[in-house]
Amino acid sequence: MPVKMVAIFGASTVLWILFAVSQAFKIEISPEYKTIAQIGDSMALTCSTTGCESPSFSWRTQIDSPLNGKVRTEGSKSVLTMEPVSFENEHSYLCTATCGSGKLERSIHVDVYSFPKDPVIQFSAPLEVGKPVTVKCLAPDIYPVYRLEIELFKGDHLMKRQEFFSEEMTKSLETKSLEVTFPPAIEDIGKALVCRAKLHIDQIDSTLKERETAKELQVYISPTNTSISVHPSTKLHEGGAVTMTCSSEGLPAPEIFWSKKLDNGVLQLLSGNATLTLIAMRMEDSGIYMCEGVNLIGRDKTEVELVVQEKPFTVDISPGSQVAAQVGDAVVLTCAAIGCDAPSFSWRTQSDSPLNGEVRNEGAKSTLTLSSVSFEDEHSYRCAVTCLQRTLEKRTQVEVYSFPEDPEIEMSGPLVHGRPVTVNCTVPNVYPFDHLEIELLKGETTLMKKYFLEEMGIRSLETKSLEMTFIPTTEDTGKSLVCLARLHSGEMESEPKQRQSVQPLYVNVAPQETTIWVSPSPTLEEGSPVNLTCSSDGFPAPKILWSRQLNNGELQPLSENTTLTFMSTKMEDSGIYVCEGINQAGVSRKSVELIIQVSPKDIQLTVFPSKSVKEGDTVIISCTCGNVPETWIILKKKAKTGDMVLKSVDGSYTIRQAQLQDAGIYECESKTEVGSQLRSLTLDVKGRENNKDYFSPELLALYFASSLVIPAIGMIIYFARKANMKGSYSLVEAQKSKV
Repeated sequence: MPVKMVAIFGASTVLWILFAVSQAFKIEISPEYKTIAQIGDSMALTCSTTGCESPSFSWRTQIDSPLNGKVRTEGSKSVLTMEPVSFENEHSYLCTATCGSGKLERSIHVDVYSFPKDPVIQFSAPLEVGKPVTVKCLAPDIYPVYRLEIELFKGDHLMKRQEFFSEEMTKSLETKSLEVTFPPAIEDIGKALVCRAKLHIDQIDSTLKERETAKELQVYISPTNTSISVHPSTKLHEGGAVTMTCSSEGLPAPEIFWSKKLDNGVLQLLSGNATLTLIAMRMEDSGIYMCEGVNLIGRDKTEVELVVQEKPFTVDISPGSQVAAQVGDAVVLTCAAIGCDAPSFSWRTQSDSPLNGEVRNEGAKSTLTLSSVSFEDEHSYRCAVTCLQRTLEKRTQVEVYSFPEDPEIEMSGPLVHGRPVTVNCTVPNVYPFDHLEIELLKGETTLMKKYFLEEMGIRSLETKSLEMTFIPTTEDTGKSLVCLARLHSGEMESEPKQRQSVQPLYVNVAPQETTIWVSPSPTLEEGSPVNLTCSSDGFPAPKILWSRQLNNGELQPLSENTTLTFMSTKMEDSGIYVCEGINQAGVSRKSVELIIQVSPKDIQLTVFPSKSVKEGDTVIISCTCGNVPETWIILKKKAKTGDMVLKSVDGSYTIRQAQLQDAGIYECESKTEVGSQLRSLTLDVKGRENNKDYFSPELLALYFASSLVIPAIGMIIYFARKANMKGSYSLVEAQKSKV
């Protein structure tokens, strides 16, 4: 085939492939063309492609404004998320997809709106029959306002409709409203006031573009026609009773309140009931009484004047105008009429509380017995006496108190010299505690005083206390702590009630200067007896406790005696022994280490290869002791001129070439701090068989030399032994081995 034809065929193939690719590459956007979203909500625009394995995407607005959203691309899909939607998202958005050299675009227009809440109904005032009131219907946070319509209904009746289609277009959330003024009527009670708002945007779901709020109408009538009826009369005698009834009209039904006008013009509230009953009237009960009807929107009042006339006779009450009674005790109040032959009596409290007592009338006297006084009996009691249409009243004040027990002294712990201790002085079941005083003394010295006058009285039995911290010393022993409580009764008694508690002081001294004596010594030979004696100073005298310290640091109790005795010690008795001096003030501890050692045993002295060797042989002399770990081994050669200490290694001494002078007695001494043991052997060195060689000139010269050396060595050993006898012998300087 010609080259030109091949080129034409290849070019056409490439064009066909490009055409096929361009036909398969497509782009779609969702939602299509146009969408709408509420401000504050979330909205996602999705751009996807087909016919391309790895497309690339880009988003922009039609006018190149910021996207105000987040882009997330996965494979053939790209999502632009606007969260939350705002005015800045009201644009036309373009999605561009690129696949190789191919590029496609799709656009979508986003509109925004705001219609988030139901309308709000507001009244200018409570709805009162016949008085015009303005109702306002508000639609909050609306956009676009020019699409808004508001309607107001009363029942099925349309009161007003308002459209905002002519409003200027502004990108902001606005609150729009309509107002209607009308006079409420009785017929409006129970009707509903409905505010309905509509946003005319076709793209919004029908359930979202209309909102309404309904409120049931509550119509009121201010109180009126308030009146008072009095029985039996507005003019009364002392000791009499009167009942006054008040009524008032209105919607809702007015509440009734009774008051009395005082001399200074101030109103004293008496009752919240329609009927006010006054019994045992006194002259001071005369005055103007006012009844007032009150409801949510108004009030109406009227007045009546009562006159109470005097009755001439006198009344006396005993034991007096003030009576102090302890909780649980019995109190008898006596009321006597003077100047009246046939009086009638009645008792009451100032606040009309129950009497909680028994009343007994006999002639011109009446008694009120409170058999067991309680807080409910703390009142001002009034005895009313009626004689010939006249009533007089006398009062007495019963003051209740409680002071039944002596104070209690408690300490935070035992008294220890120099250690701070907290003392608590408690007075139980006191009333009234605002009259209480607590004083703490040590001997005759006041440590602290506390008043409770600043605390308001509460009608209950209270436990009050004084607390302080001091540092006891040994000088305090023999003194006493005194807790003194006084209950001041004000004007009822000249002297306060008083109780006290006394506690003697005994100051302890913590154990100290604990000392241990060991007899005969802390280091002993196994089988020896030993006494460990402990003493400790303190008050009270400390208790002694002996323990042994285990390997894990814990203490194993052994004895509570002053002396710990071992009749025959063993190696396993070695260890640390702890003595503790203990009393309630503390612990003092001292320790000592006991070392039990064993005298050397099973010592063995051996020679290798034999006790009889030939001149020139190598000889090894060994000394061992197997039963004691800390043992000093000393090898010596005995001689008439003195013993010679050999330089041994681990109890072994080696003679490289034995000579005749090496023959003799060898001794091994095994030593510990508590004893020693000796072993010895005799080494025999035989001469060579060849006498010529033996008496060679060299050997002869060596012989003469040795004859001079041996005396010198003897002199050295002699002076060494003299030094040892003088106490200057040292195991450390000697060649020693520990086995």
